[in-house]
Amino acid sequence: MSTVFSEQPDAPDLPGEMDLEERHALRRVAGLSTELQDISEVEYRTLRLERVVLIGVWAEGSLASAENSLRELRRLAETAGSEVLDGLIQRRGRVDAATYIGSGKAHELAGIVAAAGADTVICDGELTPSQLRSLEGVVKVKVIDRTALILDIFAQHARSREGKAQVELAQLQYMLPRLRGWGESLSRQAGGRVAGGGGIGTRGPGETKLETDRRRLRARITRLQKDINQMSTGRKVQRGRRRRRDVPSVVIAGYTNAGKSSLLNVLTGAGVLVEDALFATLDPAVRRALTPSGRAYTLTDTVGFVRHLPHQLVEAFRSTLEETAEADLIVHVVDGSDPEPEAQIAAVRGVLGEIGAGHVPELVVVNKIDAADPVVLQALRARVPGSISISAKTGAGLAALRDAIEAALPRLDAQVRVIVPYGRGDLVARAHADGEVLHAEHVADGTLLEARVPPGLAAQLEAAALTPAAP
Repeated sequence: MSTVFSEQPDAPDLPGEMDLEERHALRRVAGLSTELQDISEVEYRTLRLERVVLIGVWAEGSLASAENSLRELRRLAETAGSEVLDGLIQRRGRVDAATYIGSGKAHELAGIVAAAGADTVICDGELTPSQLRSLEGVVKVKVIDRTALILDIFAQHARSREGKAQVELAQLQYMLPRLRGWGESLSRQAGGRVAGGGGIGTRGPGETKLETDRRRLRARITRLQKDINQMSTGRKVQRGRRRRRDVPSVVIAGYTNAGKSSLLNVLTGAGVLVEDALFATLDPAVRRALTPSGRAYTLTDTVGFVRHLPHQLVEAFRSTLEETAEADLIVHVVDGSDPEPEAQIAAVRGVLGEIGAGHVPELVVVNKIDAADPVVLQALRARVPGSISISAKTGAGLAALRDAIEAALPRLDAQVRVIVPYGRGDLVARAHADGEVLHAEHVADGTLLEARVPPGLAAQLEAAALTPAAP
C-alpha cells in the first residue's frame, strides 16, 4: 500500500481530474497518534483505553480542510477516552455506498488495524446501517461513526436530569434504525409462556427479539420526549417572567471549546466549569450581567456546536436551544487560534438556522487572540466586519465587548423624569436594576430620577411620583 503524507500539495477537487495513484492511496495524516511513549505509564492505568484508528473520506474541498476535520475527530476520540493509533484519509469522488471507503481500501484498512493492534475504527462521517455492518465485517473490529462518537461524549458529560434525558433520547433515536442481532437472536421468537419472556405484549405468533427490542426503544423514546417537554416548562416560565420585566436576553453561542464558559465567567463572575475539552458544557447556565451604564441583562452559556452536529442531538436539545432562538442578541464566540475559524462560523450559523435563531442579531467575538496567528486574525476581521477581538484569558478587548453588547441591546422606549418619594425606594432600585438611569439626585421631597425604563415600570413611577419634575 502506498502512503501519501499530508505535506503533499493539494490535488484537484474534481473527481475526473484525480490521477489513478491518488485515488488509490490511503493518506496517513501526520501527528494523530497518541500512543504512549513510556510503557511504564500503562501500569498506573486502572482502565485500558480503546485503541482506535481514524478513517476519513476526502470527497470535496482541500486536503488541508480534510486533515483538519480528521484532527478534530482525533480530539473527539481523545475526549471520549480513546487512544488514537493512526489516522488515514481516502481520496474519492464520493463516499462508497457499501463500505464507506470501498472494498479494496476496507481490506487495506483491516491490515492496518491488525498491525496496529487497534480494537475500534472511527469514521469521519455518519454511516448508514448497511455501511456499518459491511465495514465491520471486513475489518473484524468494532466500527463507529462520528455521530456515535459525539453522542458518547455527550453521555459522559451530561450532569443534570434534563441533560441526561436529552442525550439518552438522541442515542436511542440514533440506535433505533441500527439495531441488529447476531446468530439466533435475529430469529428467536418469544411466543407463549417462554421462560424469561416479556409478558403481555411480547407473547404472540412470532415477534422476534429484534422486533421486541425495537418496540421497547420506541416506548422509551416516547417517554423521554414527554419528560423533556415537562422539564422545559420551568424554563419557559422563567423566560416569561424576564420578558414581563423587559430584561434583555443575551446568549453566548459558538463552536465547542471556543471559550464560551470563560467569557461568561469574566463578564459575570459566574464560576462555571472551564475545561480545555470538547463539550465540557452541556447544561445551560443563566447569569445576570450589567452593561457599563448599569443596565441589567441575562447572559446564557449554551452547549457548543461542531461540524456535522448530529441531527438527533439538535432535536433532543431543541427545548434547551429555544433560549437562543428567543434571545435579543447572540454573542457568537469564535476560536481565533483554530486553523479554520471561518469553517467554525459556518458550522455554528448552520445550527442556528436549524433551530430557528437565524433572525436574532449576532455579534461575532473572536476569542483567544493571545494564541492566534496574526495573519489569520487579520483575514478574519476583513471577512467578518464588525467583529470584536478579545482574549477571555488575558482580558484584552473586554471593555470594547461590553460597550458593543450595550449598543446592540434593544433600547427601552419609555423615558421618565419624576420625583419619587423616599418611601418608594423600591421603585428607584427597580429603575437601576431593570432600566437605564440617566440622572439621580436627592432633593427635599424625594429622589429626582431621570431614566429610560420598561413601559410598565414607567407607569408605576409616574403614579407614585409627587409631581412630575420640571425639565
